[in-house]
Amino acid sequence: MFNTAESSGVCASPLGGKASVLVIDDEPDLRTLYELSLTREGYEVVTAGNVAQSLAALEQRVFHAVVSDMQLPDGLGLEVLKFLAQSQRSERCVVITAHGSAENAVEALKAGAYDYLAKPVDLKQFRSVVAQAVRLSQADGQRSAPKLEAHAPAQLQSDSPSVYSDIGEKALAAIVGESELISQLRTRIAKVARSMAPVLVCGESGTGKELVARAIHACSHRSDGPFVAVNCSAIPENLLEVEFFGARKGAYTGAVSDREGFFQAAHGGTLFLDEMGDLPQAMQAKLLRAIQERSVRPVGDAQEQVVNVRIVSATHRNLASAVAAGQFRQDLFYRINVID
Repeated sequence: MFNTAESSGVCASPLGGKASVLVIDDEPDLRTLYELSLTREGYEVVTAGNVAQSLAALEQRVFHAVVSDMQLPDGLGLEVLKFLAQSQRSERCVVITAHGSAENAVEALKAGAYDYLAKPVDLKQFRSVVAQAVRLSQADGQRSAPKLEAHAPAQLQSDSPSVYSDIGEKALAAIVGESELISQLRTRIAKVARSMAPVLVCGESGTGKELVARAIHACSHRSDGPFVAVNCSAIPENLLEVEFFGARKGAYTGAVSDREGFFQAAHGGTLFLDEMGDLPQAMQAKLLRAIQERSVRPVGDAQEQVVNVRIVSATHRNLASAVAAGQFRQDLFYRINVID
């Protein structure tokens, strides 16, 4: 908490050769499916069936990305994350969790996972997330060749804003101030921008919460994608679902064409939900499902659409107190308040 794509085809290592991915899963059929899917994209794939095998593989070499199931015969995927963090390894780790297991997903993100996928895994989304993880590892390698620079998201290591694009530096510079607290805020923004973990920005109105959100987006690998800012408190309750998820032609009176929602508009980028605490509970439930499932169903449509967005939320309210008072869903608070 702050107090104020598709498969890219980028499969070459900056040091030469193919980009490499370690896939960890105890189910042979799934392991083979993931391996074939990535091999067809041009990656070098190494597989492991448990924690012990995966740690042995990691001790032998550095990969560009790691994909690990959460539940393994001899432990949890969290043990792999712990090893990567303690060793200050460069690999981004994508964790695969059981369907609907929000607690495991949040736990993995807090432990330093780059991203997570829920079973059954959508292979198109799988390839896209792995490609993003590899691109970040390759960017680190290009900045530090011939040796891969170690970064550990869970430890929030020190990063200079200079490693980011001009847009990132400008966004950080827009947060005006030279105090130690402001300097720490800029450093923390630069660090959390590296993952897909949801962020909750807290502070009174007028304290620059949107500036923080824009800086997180600008310093992330999504900086080329859209940044969609939404003032949740300004939308009439009867229009919330249409505004967030879109609608099909004829879904309601006056719907003369398909309408894109905020999630679709932010696909590939960042969705900033300002004054999240003002959403009614019925909408909170629908929003939670969209965040967990990474898909939305436009009003009047029988099919869901996969959406690839990072959620940054903001509020002037004390959401912990709102949860205690029964005014805000505890599960949604837990899901959006990953980085604290």
